[in-house]
Amino acid sequence: MTRLLVVDDHEIVRAGVKQLLSDHEEFTVAGEAASGADALKMVHDADWDVVLLDISMPDMNGIEVLTHIKRTKPKQKVLILTVHPEDQYAVNLLRAGASGYLRKDCTAEALVSAIRTVASGRRYISPALGDQLAAELDGEGPKDLHTILSQREFQIFCKLAAGQPVSAIADELFLSVKTVSTYRSRILEKMRIKTNAHITYYAIKHGLV
Repeated sequence: MTRLLVVDDHEIVRAGVKQLLSDHEEFTVAGEAASGADALKMVHDADWDVVLLDISMPDMNGIEVLTHIKRTKPKQKVLILTVHPEDQYAVNLLRAGASGYLRKDCTAEALVSAIRTVASGRRYISPALGDQLAAELDGEGPKDLHTILSQREFQIFCKLAAGQPVSAIADELFLSVKTVSTYRSRILEKMRIKTNAHITYYAIKHGLV
């Protein structure tokens, strides 16, 4: 039996996933979390075969939740289930330790296949993401600048895009202000932009906030 934790702030989504998987005896939705904080507590307190994790949540986004999970339980398998297209977040989240990335408009068969793949210890790559990665490897198609950021850089990028000051980010991530400022400088250099306003504009334009 594959024990699942479903993390999504919408009750109807959690109920829908639970109902869909009820036809498959190999799965059991053994836990539900409506916030990032609840998810982290449940991951800390119990063992889960797969965590199904949304990106957009009110208290902390899925990127932060994933980062915390992988820091405390590096072997925890996490499947991202979100409305966001693959070209917005997938590469960065896979780099951060996600075992797979799936859109919420996927078929029931795709969800079941993704969970089975991740539960078995392999990474799930959707056909759309596979095409994106193949195009980038072949030098075809645009490579969005945020995909070249490291895991920590992307985490700080998202916080800057949301309007958080450097000092607040430093406190939240237990880093010095100088360290966060250094990361900010690297982000600006890599993305060839000059100010936090440009970061926010880029994030809005690419659907990252």
